[in-house]
Amino acid sequence: MEKLKEIAEAATNEIDGLLKSKLTDEQWNRVEQIVEETVIKALLEGQHRAVDAALNVPEADRDMAHKIATAIRQKNDALIVNLSSMR
Repeated sequence: MEKLKEIAEAATNEIDGLLKSKLTDEQWNRVEQIVEETVIKALLEGQHRAVDAALNVPEADRDMAHKIATAIRQKNDALIVNLSSMR
């Protein structure tokens, strides 16, 4: 949870630094970019945790764990590509 908290705090600090009055178009675009980057970082952190959990199994289950880890990575990679293409 600490890593996700650090990611959220970094985004909050960046947004807080911009909020002096009504956002200009440039500021709006930057905030949008910050949020997008934060979502991607959070997704990657979730992926790393899921893969670590999948790989933390007895030796006899390693083959299945690697298949699950690969599936998690592929699904998250596709989601990140879709998010990035929405720019």
